[in-house]
Amino acid sequence: MFLSRLSSLITVTCLLTSHLHAGEPPQFEVRLLTIDANEGIAAGDMDGDGKLDIVAGRNWFCNDDWAARPLRNVDDWNGYVQSNGDYLLDVDGDGRLDVIAGSFLPTQVNWYRNPGDEGLRLGQQWQQNLLVDTGATANEGQLLEDIDGDGTMEWIVNSWKPDSPMIVWRLVPKTAAENESADAPNSPVFEVKRQVIGPQNGHGIAVGDISGDGRADILVGTGWYEQPESDPWSGPWEYHADWNLNASLPMIVTDLDGDGDNDLIYGNGHHFGLQWRENKGASEDDGKIQWTDHVIDRDYSQPHSLTWKDLDGDGQPDLITGKRYFAHNGNDPGGKDVPCLYWYRWNPDTKTFKRYTIDEGRVGTGLQVVVEDFNQDGRMDIAVAGKSGTYLLLAKP
Repeated sequence: MFLSRLSSLITVTCLLTSHLHAGEPPQFEVRLLTIDANEGIAAGDMDGDGKLDIVAGRNWFCNDDWAARPLRNVDDWNGYVQSNGDYLLDVDGDGRLDVIAGSFLPTQVNWYRNPGDEGLRLGQQWQQNLLVDTGATANEGQLLEDIDGDGTMEWIVNSWKPDSPMIVWRLVPKTAAENESADAPNSPVFEVKRQVIGPQNGHGIAVGDISGDGRADILVGTGWYEQPESDPWSGPWEYHADWNLNASLPMIVTDLDGDGDNDLIYGNGHHFGLQWRENKGASEDDGKIQWTDHVIDRDYSQPHSLTWKDLDGDGQPDLITGKRYFAHNGNDPGGKDVPCLYWYRWNPDTKTFKRYTIDEGRVGTGLQVVVEDFNQDGRMDIAVAGKSGTYLLLAKP
């Protein structure tokens, strides 16, 4: 409830102040928070003071001095940090946000318990707990999304191997009686249940309505799964092999051209290429959706992570992405080019994107890009973690 009120307050503040700068290309003050190979990052109120803090791999950064504070140990692995994303959720129901994180090769998904006021004050590491052992390696990344619209989250694991099954891990709330009789204190307030969606996977993931029936579908690198009309957890979903992409994580599903069906924005995660794919509707011959690709940018490689959010305050979402620096340790095409971070404004009249520079030469991306108003001044800021460092970029007045 508290977090909901905080979110509403921040939203109202943004609405009241955004008219002062709506549509103006923002400029940013770049702050380096730390340097390591961590590529995951998230934002949330970790200490309950009503302000958004940053979680990034081994550290969390308090929204007062942005100093690095201990959170967890993460192993280095082959030029990477053995973690591929940070997600925030109150796992044990104590009113504090905890951290859920998976890994590239290890099969365990762990959650890290927020130690509370005293533990945070003392800089204690957060207690590690096993959420689920998925049994799966070759994990490209995860999403934490409410797929079926019931108000609870699902943990969605993406594999870079196309022949790996698409698995969703449902976080099903326990009853009050079940929570009271839990074996251990501070245990999760939900059960984790395995759901096989289908046999195909592949590099790239998104959740959005492709079929146009109002239900969220799941997109992977080799196609998409259509959510069934009845109980989505009763069995596998129908699979549509509409593409074979080495796509970003996530891809963006949105009705760009305003024609009533959702289009797709995606980057080539390990090559040059950022584009949007226009949904042309189902073919009369076989009912298969037809797609047309439109180039957005091919000047840099590895646009591996995308965010779709209103950055300039004009009321319309913008595309924020950049180079995932050293995504394959510099071995991808353009992999050793300098880091870069950009945002793109969509023009619905010309159906094109215009690029604006956020930073070139210092700030790249990793596996997540966060856009929030960290200092509550009505302007959207950016937090990003990658192999060029963990950065906070505050919008200038």
